[in-house]
Amino acid sequence: MAEITAAAVKALREQTGLPMMDCKKALQDAGGDSGKAVELLRKAGAKVMEKRSGRATTSGRITIYLSPNAKVATMIDLRCESAPVSTNDDFVQLANDLAKQLAEGPGAASPAALLAQSSPSKAGSTLQQQFDDLTNRIREVFKLERIVRIDGVCGGYAHHNGANGALLEVEGNNPEAAKDICMHIAAMRPGVLNKEDLDPTLVAKEREILSAAARQEGKPEKIIEKMVEGRLHNFYAEHCLAEQPFVKDDKKTVAQAAKDAGLKLVKFVRWELPKE
Repeated sequence: MAEITAAAVKALREQTGLPMMDCKKALQDAGGDSGKAVELLRKAGAKVMEKRSGRATTSGRITIYLSPNAKVATMIDLRCESAPVSTNDDFVQLANDLAKQLAEGPGAASPAALLAQSSPSKAGSTLQQQFDDLTNRIREVFKLERIVRIDGVCGGYAHHNGANGALLEVEGNNPEAAKDICMHIAAMRPGVLNKEDLDPTLVAKEREILSAAARQEGKPEKIIEKMVEGRLHNFYAEHCLAEQPFVKDDKKTVAQAAKDAGLKLVKFVRWELPKE
């Protein structure tokens, strides 16, 4: 059996971040070959994580990436089991790498397709290897829940703790205003862009509720329809981004604020981590 030196164990420990005894055993089983030892450690870690695969992943990070040319934007939702892990430097790096590769690479139709691509920060490694090595070290279940890429001019915002984030595609060139509207989206949770995008069934139900309320108030039938249309304004403002009062100037709607900034709203994506 090859002699396993303390220096070799230390080097493997620094490479993998795993306990010294695990590294020593892997080197012994691999006959001193550090490359084989890494593979043995990965396989052992995979078996451990397979047993934990059913655990809930309700923490994590929503991370965005805006390309330097401002023509591609991405957002990813990377999950883990606990809040402390979501702030781990290596976990944050993995999230950043996933978002960057999704933007700067060829794109990906699924999380699995993205993970198969090269890591921007780990030369010679795929994102899947980076993902697996980190789960092996931290021993928590990770899941790349969602990915989205928009090929167009976008603003973006992710909350500092990664709990929510938004991308907004626009026509025009005002990055600061686009980001401000993304912050509004993250905070105010609109469901759709314009009132025309609402489910007609949902609008009809709200109209019925408002009509019934007006009748209970004793309003004449001939003015109820006009009253209901007026009261629907609050409903639209709750659900539609363009109709909401802008958080930075509530005398304007978001659509008006965008127009004043030289922007036209095209579409948005808003994600939020589940409440624990």
